[in-house]
Amino acid sequence: DRRPPPGRRLRGPVTMMRAAARGMSLVARTQAARLVPAVGGVQLRCASKFAETHEYIHVDGDTGLVGITAHAANALGDVVYVELPDVGSSFAAGDSFGSVESVKAASDVYAPVACEVVAINEVVANEPATINESPEKDAWFIKVKITQPADLEGLMNEEEYQAHTAE
Repeated sequence: DRRPPPGRRLRGPVTMMRAAARGMSLVARTQAARLVPAVGGVQLRCASKFAETHEYIHVDGDTGLVGITAHAANALGDVVYVELPDVGSSFAAGDSFGSVESVKAASDVYAPVACEVVAINEVVANEPATINESPEKDAWFIKVKITQPADLEGLMNEEEYQAHTAE
């Protein structure tokens, strides 16, 4: 068995494929890689923050990628439709910026911080099932310019979010 010792994170796309082949859960695969593709396919290491409403933001300077967590994707089931905002739209922290519909339920998606939308993920808009396959990596919903950086302080880090979802 070539699994890393407990507490050591897996990294990179090859490791992700190996993890998937070993049958790791979606949440474990998502946690295994913290390299997030930015607009244009450039990979970068990001600080991730999480909202109680199960949205994440992968922060890179004054921008971030926003989507729903693996926990939320698992709870929703097979996603069949995603509504995304227009580029240029502005939202306060906690405002609904779109929605997700699955075979089980429909849910609003909320901005974790005050922001302006600078790009949307066309892949998610055209292929909503991507959310179930890779919610915290490839299936980000919007790229935003963070307009109130202090909002980040009210969000959870990864360990706090894991404890929150375990409750």
